[in-house]
Amino acid sequence: MMKITRKRYLFITLFTLLLYQYSIAQSEALTSSPYSLYGLGIINQTSIGKSNALGYTGIARKTATEINNLNPANYALIPQNSFFYDIGVTGELNNYSNRAYNEKKANVNFSNLAFAFRISEGLGAGISMVPYSDVGYTLVGIQSNIEGSTETFESSVTGLGSLSDLKFNIGYSISNKIRFGLTASFLFGNIEENESFSLSTSSLSLTETTNYNGVRFGFGAQYDVNDKISIGSTVQLPTSLNASLDRSVTKIINSTTEIEVETNENDSASNFDLPLEFGFGLHANLTKSFALSADYKKNFWDATDQSELAGTYADQDIFGFGFEYIKNKESFKFTDRINYRLGYNYDNGYLKVNNQKVDGYNITAGIGLPVSLHSNSIINFSYSYGSKGRIDNVLIKENYHLFTLNMSLEDLWFRQRKIN
Repeated sequence: MMKITRKRYLFITLFTLLLYQYSIAQSEALTSSPYSLYGLGIINQTSIGKSNALGYTGIARKTATEINNLNPANYALIPQNSFFYDIGVTGELNNYSNRAYNEKKANVNFSNLAFAFRISEGLGAGISMVPYSDVGYTLVGIQSNIEGSTETFESSVTGLGSLSDLKFNIGYSISNKIRFGLTASFLFGNIEENESFSLSTSSLSLTETTNYNGVRFGFGAQYDVNDKISIGSTVQLPTSLNASLDRSVTKIINSTTEIEVETNENDSASNFDLPLEFGFGLHANLTKSFALSADYKKNFWDATDQSELAGTYADQDIFGFGFEYIKNKESFKFTDRINYRLGYNYDNGYLKVNNQKVDGYNITAGIGLPVSLHSNSIINFSYSYGSKGRIDNVLIKENYHLFTLNMSLEDLWFRQRKIN
């Protein structure tokens, strides 16, 4: 008979509350990047657990001690009686600069919720929620001429919102060396843009909220070449996110009288197409203490045939490398079981502005602190220094520091009740 203790009930309650809080947090800005002005915003690269410190790699990483959300095939390795869950939070410091100004911003928010469990021998599953994309930008003091007149008016534009990725994963072991996985993602969220115009003593405010939702399917596979080397691959199928638009226009006269000029709900809006994505990975245990992880991803944005007012979408290549060192994970000494990680990630970008792609890179580092000798629970800290864009024409140079804390915990949920 299965036994679920008070501790398990407390976790279910906590997870539900965090999921609710997470959905509220997603309506706030998770980024302040000016490049979130385009499309769905900044597409998130951060994942779950240790991969954030390993250059965001892990497609081929074979692990039975934590959640690997980068390849659904790995869920097949969840051991009997184990229940894994991961709760993350991020903090970001950003610096933006061009030829005329320099600006700094900061934000803190939840980064992920996830859990995974075993269904039967060689069959495991899990659910996770992470941000898919983030929007948070402000354009202030835009001067424009009134057509047919020498007068000018001033406008400002702000954008806020995000899309969330609620993902269902299942993995199955064909043999001791081969694993396959299936993932189904429900993408949802909204992006709100507010534009205000000022002229003499009057002003006009236009608010547009675009709501997106859609389903996306993917596949994954892992193959153990031998005891030390594994390879993996993932596929995310192309899909189209359905869009609807809510619009309201408000006019303010003499700074006192407010008139609602227009309100339209569920207007038609252009759907947004997500591309076919391929991923390939290699993981090697070079020694008993030292491991290497390498990933390559290709996203076929050209095939979506989409463009922005300021640019077009182009095929994207992402390269990642990660190194991990653990002196002795079975040692009784705490310091011997600490995980040390280092990584690098380069993204040549999916947006082309003035025929120049907005590329970027990340240098990552982190440690994993084991909770106890008899548990796979670990507290993961990671740091990433990143840079995106360049100071050239209308482009902006963005440098940022990203701090991530992940509570990657294990609990034994299903135990046989012992009768003396």
